[in-house]
Amino acid sequence: MNPEVKAKFSTYPDEAKEQLEAVRQLILAVAREKALGSVEETLKWGEASYLVKGGTPIRMDWKPKDPNAIKVYFHCQTKLIETIKEVYRDAFKYEGNRAMIIPLDAPLKEGILSHCLQMALQYHSLKHLPLLGA
Repeated sequence: MNPEVKAKFSTYPDEAKEQLEAVRQLILAVAREKALGSVEETLKWGEASYLVKGGTPIRMDWKPKDPNAIKVYFHCQTKLIETIKEVYRDAFKYEGNRAMIIPLDAPLKEGILSHCLQMALQYHSLKHLPLLGA
């Protein structure tokens, strides 16, 4: 784990840290399973950020002003949230066209979330397809 990201994660409450680590592990697993190359893990705007070549950044964070959830952010000019809302309408709550909200007290929907993360990690090869090939 990138030392800056590790330090940031250490500031979160345990429940948030566990959810964020679970999402991080899904990102790494999808990149490995789909042979997408190495994942760049950095801190951007104070949030953990993940990127592979050919993808769009995935950021995630927990904030004290919304203490019962973590958020997974995508670039607002992509079609990701629009597509996820269309395909998985009731799977998540959303924040505009930029974030999926994942409650801390709900089990992680690993299969659905993995597919969403995969679309982000492969975004530039999917962006021309209807519903990003979903």
